[in-house]
Amino acid sequence: MLIDGKEISKLVIDDLISEIKIITNKIKRPPCLNIILVGDNPASLTYVKNKLKKCSEIGIKGNLIKQPSTVNDQKIKDVINDLNNDINVDGIILQLPIPNHLNDRNLIEGINPLKDVDGLTSTNIGLLSIGKPRFIPATAYGILEIIKNKKIEVEGKNVVVIGRSDIVGKPILAILSGKDENATVTLCHSKTKSLQKHTIDADIIIVAVGKLNVLDGSMIKNGAVVIDVGINRIKDDHNTKGYSIVGDADLSTISKKASLYTPVPGGVGPMTIAMLMKNVCEAAKLNI
Repeated sequence: MLIDGKEISKLVIDDLISEIKIITNKIKRPPCLNIILVGDNPASLTYVKNKLKKCSEIGIKGNLIKQPSTVNDQKIKDVINDLNNDINVDGIILQLPIPNHLNDRNLIEGINPLKDVDGLTSTNIGLLSIGKPRFIPATAYGILEIIKNKKIEVEGKNVVVIGRSDIVGKPILAILSGKDENATVTLCHSKTKSLQKHTIDADIIIVAVGKLNVLDGSMIKNGAVVIDVGINRIKDDHNTKGYSIVGDADLSTISKKASLYTPVPGGVGPMTIAMLMKNVCEAAKLNI
């Protein structure tokens, strides 16, 4: 059965709209998200546009701070410091990736952890790792919301996570293996040998590597749950854009064996934006 991320995200957003009205009334302004965008990466531009669009739709004030690709670290640090010190700013995002000459880790560490709605500062990563999360990275948060919405049992289950990024693999590992969820989690990555040996017995597989067909039906057991986070562009002459977006899993074979699976697009993607909006609201509530 296909999991409709758009439908689940709408439930999250509908709840948030009511909450935003309450927050706005209490702090005498709408929750405020500021996004720093360096350069003109097409994918980043699209992601930022979608985030700001959702902000506008639900009553969050969204601001875009653009910087040229030639900007230096100090300039970005100054922008971040100004936002840290602005009492009317609740959330700060440094849109990744940034140009190679910039130190993304040092810049992220400059964000006030109370405004780090991406959950990427070492402080927030640490809180997550000990089971006391302040902000869960939005994509991982979206996966968790899907699991809860679909009442997918994780306690005692074998979960395989393919990909070890700071925004998906590592936080999912920390949460699902924690005392609240109690899953047995295996983290696989580009150096994992014989990936199929790990996936074939998994009850739940979360794949997030950005590699086409890294998972197919021959690698999963009947009834497994597959959550596909990957985004890949493939040539498509029938599409006006000249390409289509697909995930990391081969949907044509996965769908024949999986009990539940997410499509790409329309699965985890909508959930990521919804849960980011939730994080912004949580940040704003710190001012109440």
